[in-house]
Amino acid sequence: MKRRTALYTALGLGVVLALLVGVLATRKSAENSLAASPLVGKAAPVLDGTTIAGQPFSLSSQRGRYVVVNFFASWCTPCLQEHPELEKFTQRHQGGDAQLVSVLFDDDAASARAFFKKHGGDWTVVDDPGAHAALDFGVRGPPESFIVDRDGYVLTRIVGTVTADGLDRILASAKAAGR
Repeated sequence: MKRRTALYTALGLGVVLALLVGVLATRKSAENSLAASPLVGKAAPVLDGTTIAGQPFSLSSQRGRYVVVNFFASWCTPCLQEHPELEKFTQRHQGGDAQLVSVLFDDDAASARAFFKKHGGDWTVVDDPGAHAALDFGVRGPPESFIVDRDGYVLTRIVGTVTADGLDRILASAKAAGR
C-alpha cells in the first residue's frame, strides 16, 4: 500500500513539474513584456551620475536621440543573457540615433567593470549608489529598461530581458509616430 501511494505521489509531482516546464517554455519572450508605468508619456526622471569609468553622465545631455536606459547588475542571470543583444543594439546604432545607458542596480562599479571586461561591451554604465535612479524610475529588479524619446519623454517600460530586434521595433514605431 505504501509503495502504491509513493508511486502515485511521484507520478502526480511529475505531471505538475511537466506542466510547469511546459508553461515556462511556451510563454512569450520578455521582449514583449511592455509594462505599465506612470512615467510613460512624462519627462524621464533626472539621471545624473558618474559612470563606472569615472566620467560624469547626464540623461538630459542626450536630447536629440533615443536613449535606452537599462537597469542591470553583474550578478543578474537574465542580464547576462540579454548582454549580447545589447551589444548588437549598440553596434547597430553607432551612428548616434540611439544610445544605450546601463544603470547599476544593487551592484558596485568594480563588479560591473569586471563583468564588462569578461563579457565585452563598451557603452555607458552609470553607478547608482543609494539606488536613487532606480527609485525614481520605479525599478523593481533587473533587467528592466526604459526607452526615452529625443525630447526626454519616457516612451515605454520593458520588464525582463530585451533583444536588439525588439528594441529596434519599438524605435521604428516611435519614429513612424513622429516621437
